[in-house]
Amino acid sequence: MSEIIAIANQKGGVGKTTTAVNLAASLAVAEKKVLLIDADPQANATTNLGIHRNSFEYNIYHAFIGSKKLSEVILDTNLPHLHLVPSNIGLVGIEKELHDKKIEHRELILKGLIAEIENRYDYIIIDSPPALGTTTVNILSAANSLIIPIQCEFFALEGLAQLLNTVKIVQKTINPKLRIRGFLPTMYSTQNNLSKQVFLDLKRHFVDRLFKNSEEGISKDETSSYIVIPRNVRLAESPSFGKPVILYDAKSPGSIAYQELAYCLLKEPNV
Repeated sequence: MSEIIAIANQKGGVGKTTTAVNLAASLAVAEKKVLLIDADPQANATTNLGIHRNSFEYNIYHAFIGSKKLSEVILDTNLPHLHLVPSNIGLVGIEKELHDKKIEHRELILKGLIAEIENRYDYIIIDSPPALGTTTVNILSAANSLIIPIQCEFFALEGLAQLLNTVKIVQKTINPKLRIRGFLPTMYSTQNNLSKQVFLDLKRHFVDRLFKNSEEGISKDETSSYIVIPRNVRLAESPSFGKPVILYDAKSPGSIAYQELAYCLLKEPNV
């Protein structure tokens, strides 16, 4: 059985797409069969992998409305073990369309779509939009684990209670197998006292849900035992070149952090 990982947080700009793309790429480089599903209308995960939005005819929207199977919209990428279900701005209207058509159990559409191809992959990673609407509920219903990126900046924890409440509702109603894999601090700066304070707040509330390093990092600050995604120029540059950071600069701190996260998942499979 594949592990289906949702990358979600209703706040925008917290590193969801960066995490989805670079975790997927790091697992693929480890020779795991990985499918990345871009379920965000902004389609940034699609362009991050060097696939232009006008270079394909069908995308996740066509699967959602039932005109295509998920297998019919899967694309190859520059990594042989990584495939992509692309997105498009047309997905922005899917919630209203599904509501207007009065489709029953519309929160389970993605789960049904994934069932067709699930056994082909070791990992299925889903990038979510910055909202708690029908699309995100579909993603949480389809996933068996959840990674929540948390930006190490002001208001980082604002709205987190709403997301966790949504997760509890999904667990109690349509997906009891969903579990939180962990919280992932992102955009961390060792030079920024606010970054340090946000990390300490996360550690105080969710220490058991932070990802542990396989071995203690070089840094001797509070983060040294945990996987934290740093602010990193190479990580920020890589999307403009249409590459995950592991293909752009595998030795950069951002790439190393995502490789460490992939190793953590490989070492401790979801149960």
